[in-house]
Amino acid sequence: MNYILYAVPFFFLLIGLELLADRWRGMRTYRLADALNSLSAGVLSQATGLVTKVVGLLTYAFAWEHLAVFTLDAGSLWVWVFAFLFYDFCYYWNHRLGHERNVLWAAHSVHHQSEDYNLSTALRQTSTGFIFGWIFYLPMAVVGVPPLVFLSVAALNLLYQFWVHTRHIPKLGWFEWLFITPSNHRVHHAQNPIYMDRNYGGVFIVWDRIFGTFQEELDEEPVVFGVTVPLASWNPLWANLQVYAGLWSDARRSESWWDRLRIWFMPTGWRPADVAARFPQEKADLSRFVKFEVPLGRGQQCYAALQFVVYLLGGTWLLAQAEVLTPVGMLLGCAWVALGLYSIGAWLENRSWAIRLELLRLLANLPLLALADAFGMLTAGTSVWTLLAGYLLLSLIGLWGVRRGSSVGPTLAPPV
Repeated sequence: MNYILYAVPFFFLLIGLELLADRWRGMRTYRLADALNSLSAGVLSQATGLVTKVVGLLTYAFAWEHLAVFTLDAGSLWVWVFAFLFYDFCYYWNHRLGHERNVLWAAHSVHHQSEDYNLSTALRQTSTGFIFGWIFYLPMAVVGVPPLVFLSVAALNLLYQFWVHTRHIPKLGWFEWLFITPSNHRVHHAQNPIYMDRNYGGVFIVWDRIFGTFQEELDEEPVVFGVTVPLASWNPLWANLQVYAGLWSDARRSESWWDRLRIWFMPTGWRPADVAARFPQEKADLSRFVKFEVPLGRGQQCYAALQFVVYLLGGTWLLAQAEVLTPVGMLLGCAWVALGLYSIGAWLENRSWAIRLELLRLLANLPLLALADAFGMLTAGTSVWTLLAGYLLLSLIGLWGVRRGSSVGPTLAPPV
């Protein structure tokens, strides 16, 4: 069962309630562009996961079938309890090393790039974590945890983590000693030096207390959210590539072949000495910290939000169809999602070429629908083509109206 798919309506219900709490308490924990960027990263992660999750599933199933030391019964409650605890222990080390090694941070950094902290941040997930993430859970397969149990406790662990991404819940007394809470997870998302690289557990905080990585949220040290090398973009594709690009650039610039190789596996932030000397990086000054923002008119914001809803619905449909989609269909669906979210990101950044890209994206829906029909993803009957024509017409009218009502201004984002 795909627990994440069934949880999607509840995610957005709780986000709506948090927005109401924002208004009621006079807080401002949401910005439209930041929230859309987080949600776009989540949609992209789920869409690409249709193709990439097979890596972890196949390796786990192979290890369980050929290397399992014990035979554990999936019908036993104690096996489920054991697996739930064991998974969180493995998650702790996956998460911790995701902060302590360059190549692992390149994947995990996506989740930390938001400079706001709200429930939409919880859905901000990586699309490249599959590359190494599977390694950390192989001990569960060797012990004999059945794949069905593994997948289920993994989903439950992820679902638990949703509610802790909020600023509206204070410390929770004794609960803080055993479990991950909004307070100790706010610490995890901070870029303050005292808070950085702390509180790695998914469900249980006890691992952090045992292994010396726990840090309490302090009243005298307000949390500053985000990463020390800001993303400075609303593009979910660039969010997934930024750190990889930086590592590749440093590796390419280094004169040492040994440094070019080891940079990927060195502690986070490590750079070859010759590169660091020639291309120094400034340390973030949190006393002058300003959140990344690109001014947008109300019409531009509404257009972006409505276009995102289309891709949210499309991405949800892809998840629902995962069991019947062919590999070609999955790749086609991923391409459609990636193009759309990239275009929305460019629009939110107020790029000078964003309107031309939007026109290209809208027109690309026609051949993509024809391909989807050809590969059996859906039956493109008259009603489907009529619906698409209506969507394109309304989008073009909206695009024309927004263009008339606003002018393209300077962007604060660096060229991508």
